[in-house]
Amino acid sequence: MGDRKVLLPGKWRTAWGLAAMVTIAATVFVPQSTAHADSCTAVDVVVARGTGEPGWLGDEVGDPLYGMLQDRLPVSASAYRVNYPADYGFAVGAGSADLVAHLTAQAAACPGQEFVLVGYSQGAAVVHTALGTGAVSWYPGRVQLPDYLGDRVAAVLLFGDPMRAVGWSVPGPFLWRTGDWCTGGDPVCGSGVDADAHVAYGSDLVAAANFAAEHL
Repeated sequence: MGDRKVLLPGKWRTAWGLAAMVTIAATVFVPQSTAHADSCTAVDVVVARGTGEPGWLGDEVGDPLYGMLQDRLPVSASAYRVNYPADYGFAVGAGSADLVAHLTAQAAACPGQEFVLVGYSQGAAVVHTALGTGAVSWYPGRVQLPDYLGDRVAAVLLFGDPMRAVGWSVPGPFLWRTGDWCTGGDPVCGSGVDADAHVAYGSDLVAAANFAAEHL
């Protein structure tokens, strides 16, 4: 992947607003190369990163989580970074379109492949949009996962989920295979006031990786 330069002189900070009832975290984002899933692995880990989150799959959640999944999953795995701006424009519609397009293409090319969907902060809203959660079902550009692909989603892992803060969960068919983590004090997914809590999900990643492994 090469060296990264993160153009951020200070500490990673969080911001929140009212757009679409969703609160999102922010940093300065340095573009990274995207990657398509490698051939036909048994599992494809599809990650929607948080607002402005640096890293390939995301330094806070996606990158370290994928490393843990590679160690824990009993089968071969690949990863895909959802291609969407992940900025203050709140382009969850574009994110859902790319996520669904990727799953559709992979499912056609790899009939036996399953998926683990991961969303952090605004990325969690992207996953909700693709799954058809009511709170974002109206969003411009939204694309919903076709029913025939729903059974191919083995697990959904959400972190700092803004839909949780407004009382929404994933649609019923996905509930039993969804893990949703909200750090105490996080104002994005809960009622806290500690902005730093929104970038403190490292301690939840082992539980998330184990959750995914148990559903495969």
